[in-house]
Amino acid sequence: MVASRSLTVLVCTVSAAVSVGAFSSSSGRAAFVVSQSTRSSAPLGMTDIVSPFDSDQQDAGSTGEADAPTATIDDDDSPLELTWENVDAVLEGMRPYLIQDGGNVIISEIDGPVVRLQLQGACGTCPSSTQTMKMGLERKLRERIPEIQEVVQAMPEGPPLDEEQINVILDGVRPFLKVAGGEIFLESITGEGSVQPVITLRMAGASSSLNSVKLEIAQRLQRHFMMSGLQVAWATPS
Repeated sequence: MVASRSLTVLVCTVSAAVSVGAFSSSSGRAAFVVSQSTRSSAPLGMTDIVSPFDSDQQDAGSTGEADAPTATIDDDDSPLELTWENVDAVLEGMRPYLIQDGGNVIISEIDGPVVRLQLQGACGTCPSSTQTMKMGLERKLRERIPEIQEVVQAMPEGPPLDEEQINVILDGVRPFLKVAGGEIFLESITGEGSVQPVITLRMAGASSSLNSVKLEIAQRLQRHFMMSGLQVAWATPS
């Protein structure tokens, strides 16, 4: 009974440790800190926030609290001209909600009716960044500035998508998977140079069924390569 409980605790500890990404191996015990997602749950001094990314919210859903940025133009519903200043003013009204989750947004370029934005911080590497861009930022910008035809995401240039760079990430989690009797391997890289490249990985051993570990590894790869369309697939364990 004691051995069974010890194994269960060990596997759960490794799963939690990989997801928070901070370990100490000097004493042979896993020591971890609160993950970014846990830290971001704190409201950062903002209360009663109503997000503009809620598709059910009306345009007049601004809280009107004293903490609201003074540079916004949400109080005026009249159409705006497509200028850098107006785009930035509309974005300013949405920045507090991005900042609350550890992110931000800046204008990268305005090319005719196309606005190119760059998501920063946690938002730039979040798997839901495309939804944030289309359902939140683009929807609000086009409502206020009808001249805008499309809002696209500008991605910063990341490292090359190759075996060496993938193993940089995998080598960071291999020691802790080994504690639970698991291993991870790179099976293939396909679609290099396309908008949706695919990294196929394979996990073996006791940790191969830990979906939380797989999710964390996939998110680490997406953050490392800064590719919004990057997909991580999992081969069936042999």
